[in-house]
Amino acid sequence: MPIDSRLPNFRSLSPRQRLDHLQQLLGLSAADADLLRGAGALPLEIADGMIENVIGTFELPYAVASNFQVNGRDVLIPLVVEEPSVVAAASFMAKLTRHAGGFQTSSSAPLMRAQVQIVGITDPFNARLSLLRHKDEIIAQANSKDQLLIKLGGGCRDIEVHTFADSPRGPMLVAHLIVDVRDAMGANTVNTMAEAVAPLMERLTGGKVRLRILSNLADLRLSRAQLRIAPEHLATAAYSGEEVIEGIIDAYTFAVIDPYRAATHNKGIMNGIDPLVVATGNDWRAVEAGAHAYACRNGHYGSLTTWEKDSAGHLVGTLEMPMPLGLVGGATKTHPLAQLSLRILGVKTAQELGEIAVAVGLAQNLGALRALATEGIQRGHMALHARNVALSAGARGEELDWLVKRMVESHDVRADRAAELLLEKRGQ
Repeated sequence: MPIDSRLPNFRSLSPRQRLDHLQQLLGLSAADADLLRGAGALPLEIADGMIENVIGTFELPYAVASNFQVNGRDVLIPLVVEEPSVVAAASFMAKLTRHAGGFQTSSSAPLMRAQVQIVGITDPFNARLSLLRHKDEIIAQANSKDQLLIKLGGGCRDIEVHTFADSPRGPMLVAHLIVDVRDAMGANTVNTMAEAVAPLMERLTGGKVRLRILSNLADLRLSRAQLRIAPEHLATAAYSGEEVIEGIIDAYTFAVIDPYRAATHNKGIMNGIDPLVVATGNDWRAVEAGAHAYACRNGHYGSLTTWEKDSAGHLVGTLEMPMPLGLVGGATKTHPLAQLSLRILGVKTAQELGEIAVAVGLAQNLGALRALATEGIQRGHMALHARNVALSAGARGEELDWLVKRMVESHDVRADRAAELLLEKRGQ
């Protein structure tokens, strides 16, 4: 059933009240609600089967971002993150985009690359053509290893062969298997295929196969998001919407030309994407690696997003980047909360999940740029940082909000000051 992602007054509720509201809104089962209440969400025996040397589990805050509308559908975004401001900024920017229909998204097919490194050859250009001449045989050998994927409509689609005629280790070929992995992230699938074709490639080239491994630069598996906001929806008490737009475009241009700025700019994008990737049990390190490599595709490290003005003077933002996410396999299939996250999102395909992820990344980038173009990033960060300081000082419940307010009003957010104020309130 369609939902309303706006969640009015959600922040003012207690965690239990928020969960009760979501349980009713989403039709969550009692078991689902228990997972979110911390009733053994990840049993130790499951954790022990996921990685080695397990001695316990480590928790992070699990939240939902509100107001998101993606391709006309309202969606709640589960985010697992420790950094203050991420959920609030993404939710607020999503709220602003609703005036123009929210986020529009699209994606390419779920194509992953497996690389097969071939060394010990003296005729690399001839060897390359030998592989391409036997392309159909190589593809058939790769596909023989995953009949289920073939039945689901996936499989190895093509090969590329890259020639490195003068490497420090002599001539080298690197063959790429281009594989449609459907709703999987695809690492195990493509690695198995690369192993399978290695003997055939050695026979065809006369060389020696070394590495047989996927590439995390998933530049054929792209997700895209767009947004459009009128100036009046970006205005603040101190700045007109037109001024904010000019500031945002200047800040974006800084990230385009300067890698030192681009590193922080893109980190802000990943502030939105990574928490969703973690919440769904996907490999956030693979997504990060691909994102930053893709940011270098034009020969220098630059912005992953683009920001422009359209003919009506509205701000237009876009994000296109690799998004190798899966709905099946790995922790996505074994972690109970990862499965619940997918149900909250209501996604049916890995491509849809990737599109939502880049929408969140675009929203997070807009939030950072808007803050930088107006009062600066630190004001909002310090207000949210005050909550962590207050918690560290021992504040709980009503004390927490009181202490945060006092520190922010006095522009004095320090651990020792928090302790002093807390003792004062308690009459000690």
